[in-house]
Amino acid sequence: MSPETRPAPRPAALGDPLEDGALALRDRLASGALGAETLIDRCLARIVAREPEVRAWASVDPDRARAEARRADVDRAAGAAPGPLHGLPVGLKDIVDTARTPTENGCRLDAGRIPDRDAWIVARLRAAGAVILGKTVTTELAYLHPGPTRNPHDPRHTPGGSSSGSAAAVADGHVPLAVGTQTGGSVIRPASFCGVVGFKPSFGAIPRTGVLVQSPSLDTIGTFAADPAGAALLAEVLFGHDPGDRATADRPRPGLVAAVETAPQRPPVLGLVQPPGWDEADPDMRGALTDLARSLGARTVALPPEAADAALHRQTINFAEMARHFARYMEAGRDRLGAETLAAIEAGRAIPEADYCAALAARAALIAALAPTFSACDALLCPAAPGPAPEGLGSTGDSIFNGIWTLCGAPAITLPLLSASSGLPMGAQLVAGPGDDAGLLSAAGWLWRRAAERGGAA
Repeated sequence: MSPETRPAPRPAALGDPLEDGALALRDRLASGALGAETLIDRCLARIVAREPEVRAWASVDPDRARAEARRADVDRAAGAAPGPLHGLPVGLKDIVDTARTPTENGCRLDAGRIPDRDAWIVARLRAAGAVILGKTVTTELAYLHPGPTRNPHDPRHTPGGSSSGSAAAVADGHVPLAVGTQTGGSVIRPASFCGVVGFKPSFGAIPRTGVLVQSPSLDTIGTFAADPAGAALLAEVLFGHDPGDRATADRPRPGLVAAVETAPQRPPVLGLVQPPGWDEADPDMRGALTDLARSLGARTVALPPEAADAALHRQTINFAEMARHFARYMEAGRDRLGAETLAAIEAGRAIPEADYCAALAARAALIAALAPTFSACDALLCPAAPGPAPEGLGSTGDSIFNGIWTLCGAPAITLPLLSASSGLPMGAQLVAGPGDDAGLLSAAGWLWRRAAERGGAA
């Protein structure tokens, strides 16, 4: 079987009992056609059936979730105006603080840790009416040391990381929406491997107060869903300004759902990018993405010379900041850290301040150099990962096609439109200029509808 573009999957790609996407579920919940408690029970039944194999959850609190759902049903019946996420179950990556429930950061040194207060985004989710179903598995300290999660398409393959549990839980129909984070490729890569939509907004779009700090110059919160509208729905609620996070700014919240759902006046102009690492990508990915680009009439776009060393500059920033923010783990018990985490912290400690400052300057130069490229296209089209999920659970895969966009703070989204010859999913990644989240989602919505209308021949 040759690599191919495949149909945009229904939200039940792997037997999801929820049947509908998040937007349709939201509307049914708001109208009373579906009860929030009923929906939670269906999610919990799916978790009971599949969690022994997928292992996507660090913790689930059925009693609390049912109680929250019951209150949502009571409030709706009493005539209270539903919030934008009324009754929708959400999974949270287990580096996001939740009051009175464990947040263990995928790390043995944080076992039993229970925060005193909710993270900023958790408070926003609760205010919007979401039901927090539980905490999804993360790699250790949101870096590379794998957790127990398996790819729901084939448990012999990695789900990616570090947001492994969030991607797998959505892909396997445990929950319609989930939150993850990306410092290198930790939203886009697992979404690609697991065959779901992953959206990494512009840097600073979503406040990170109460979320594990790994690399404050790079850490970005993202969303997972079965389709672009669901990812946009969750992100739109989370966009905002928090004085506690200096990366955020007080600006109008964009209409992300409307951007996805509204047909643009003209087809978007797409630019095919073959970023550093293209020649080493799986032939299935290169072939499928080239075919997709050809069918879309995408023009080939060359990246500026400043992109050549983007991976090195991103790593320098990441490691130097990890060394600072994870110093407490080294002091508490370095012998209890995974080899990958320990090596990164040690490497960060050895980085001279001059090299760190040079990497930050190189990032600024890259952002400036990319501006004409972004201006020439509505979105760039490139691989979401080097290929399908690699076999084995000892690694989370390569983020070579993600780190450059994380470094420059650009919004990115992956759509599960491609298949490898093995049948495993692969993602087509779209990227827009920093701050153009609505424009990116408009292009994603257009491409998603086109794929659905053409039965996968996007």
